[in-house]
Amino acid sequence: MPKITEEIKEVASKTRGWALATATKDGIPNVVAVAFGKLISESQILLVDVFMKKTRANIEANPNVAVAVWDMETLKGYQFKGTAHFETSGEIFDEGVQIVKSTMPQLTPKAALIVDVLQIYNLTPGAEAGKEMA
Repeated sequence: MPKITEEIKEVASKTRGWALATATKDGIPNVVAVAFGKLISESQILLVDVFMKKTRANIEANPNVAVAVWDMETLKGYQFKGTAHFETSGEIFDEGVQIVKSTMPQLTPKAALIVDVLQIYNLTPGAEAGKEMA
């Protein structure tokens, strides 16, 4: 299983948004922008569900997801593929609530979406673009 490196963490810390791709159980794709996210370990991503409807239904039917993150200044970026699940209580949920409330206190998070990363791909323009990272 690949590990989220310090370089990937740096890119994620500078992002202004995350792209989350899901699909129905029949394979119909959906992608949404997620404003609130954080890498929480070497193999997990936290995205906060504030407005997810179709996305939530898709994940409950098909937990396979892709997430992209990038830094617009350096054009470095990464794609993560893995499985996702929701948590509505506990330490990770509380962390998600804090992330949202620190920026937009008027919003009410519904759940923490935790992505267990199984694959990482380089999205940075150049010879390594699209390459799976070990």
